Amino acid sequence: MMNKFMSAEAAAALVQDGDTVGLIGGGGGLLEAACLFSAVERRFLESAHPRNLTLVHSLGIGDRKARGLNCFAHEGMVKRVVGGHWVWSPTMQKLAADEKIEAYILPGGVITQLYREIAAHRPGLFTHVGLGTVVDPRFGGGKMNKSAKDDLVDVMEIDGRELLRYRTFPINVALIRGSFADSHGNICMDQEPTNLEAYAIALAAHNSGGKVIAQVRTAVDVGTLSSRQVRIPGAIVDAVVVDPDQSMCYDLVYDPTISGEIRGPVQPEAVQPFTERQAVARRAWEELRDGAVINYGFGMPDAVAKIVAVRGDQDRYYQTIEHGTYGGSLLEGMLFGFARNASAMIDAPSQFDFYAGGGLDITFLGFGEIDAKGNVNVSKLNGRTVGPGGFIDIAQNAKKVVFCGTFDAKGTQLKTGDGKMQIVKHGEICKLVKDVEQITYSGPQGLRLGQEVLYVTERAVFRLTPEGVALTEVAPGVDIRRDVLDRMAFTPIMTSDPKVMSSHYFMDTAKA
Repeated sequence: MMNKFMSAEAAAALVQDGDTVGLIGGGGGLLEAACLFSAVERRFLESAHPRNLTLVHSLGIGDRKARGLNCFAHEGMVKRVVGGHWVWSPTMQKLAADEKIEAYILPGGVITQLYREIAAHRPGLFTHVGLGTVVDPRFGGGKMNKSAKDDLVDVMEIDGRELLRYRTFPINVALIRGSFADSHGNICMDQEPTNLEAYAIALAAHNSGGKVIAQVRTAVDVGTLSSRQVRIPGAIVDAVVVDPDQSMCYDLVYDPTISGEIRGPVQPEAVQPFTERQAVARRAWEELRDGAVINYGFGMPDAVAKIVAVRGDQDRYYQTIEHGTYGGSLLEGMLFGFARNASAMIDAPSQFDFYAGGGLDITFLGFGEIDAKGNVNVSKLNGRTVGPGGFIDIAQNAKKVVFCGTFDAKGTQLKTGDGKMQIVKHGEICKLVKDVEQITYSGPQGLRLGQEVLYVTERAVFRLTPEGVALTEVAPGVDIRRDVLDRMAFTPIMTSDPKVMSSHYFMDTAKA
């Protein structure tokens, strides 16, 4: 009789030297097959196998310490990593910096969609996403260190249109996670916060002749799961490992309002202590309009989502997350990618189809560097591999892009809350540079696409124009020359005196 249940150790033994392994998950433990990751790591530490793996992942996986992708960050265990986002694994970042592995980045959405092309045995993913950025072969092709020598992307012209072709390759093993499974291998994800690309990666591995290994919390009898519940059919699953200690994420065992099984009461959002972060978010929030389809990036854009939540305005907009979620109350920090009381959950590749086709009206994203052409870098900072996650897929295709961040970094001291912004001490790191270290968003490409682009900081607001980056607004209390122009590595366009930003943005309402 068919029985695909096995121990974690037996499942880990299915991973062979030299395999290409597709990993699924997001920061904070989102949909992470933690038990399988740990089992593969234990096997390597005990036997030095499997070796020379190629890892593929679309999002950041881990806790910035030892979990997630960090389980694979051992010299000799991994030969190559093709990752969407690396920041959750400092140990893997170090292997890349030390040239111990071949390090590549690709857009997170592209990776999720590439699995579908692999599964269908098509010759690649043909898309405009990534043109003019670091993944374009003319700007690096996603190669992040000297050890990365192979070409993963080509520039092509089809019907007079320039496109990128992301090359397909076999997936030998997929490590996925669900909630329930029966002995036939049917996988249900009802109690997970999102679907991500679980089905696409499983199909890619199966149709490559590889192994699909699933981790679930609960085993059920055959026939228990309705056909509507099964997200991954047993026909493409090779092994199932039951981990009764599986939790929804690192810091949360289970919450049915996050998995979408029920709707529940939401505690009123606490008003955050006032900082320059709130000043940036207040100004950025002004760009919203009723009925807009929006997306928030990780980091400072969280504060814009927080304003919407505190004001109870979620129903005024269609909020989306690249993980595949619509609506609800968006969580932040380590729980970025989670939503409570979501209105819909779809697979991540389909969500990125929506983004790539221009479905987003507005997105709020962070930035590491901005240059005179309006280019933005978030993928490589101070020589460290960070990766774009879904940034390229989203930023390149939204109708309006609002980049949010501090004007400079490292040691900056600011005084605000009284309706003004005072620069007590300038930061050591200039973020408005002559040329970005790496192009994660292309200003010239954005102009060609007709995007509206703003760059909002705590002391000034800039806009992308055909002539370059223009300074359009300054904060009250800021000296334009001393605090802005003299602290930039390029001279912005100034056709008139910049507008003074509203003092409301800089008022600590708790003290008013």
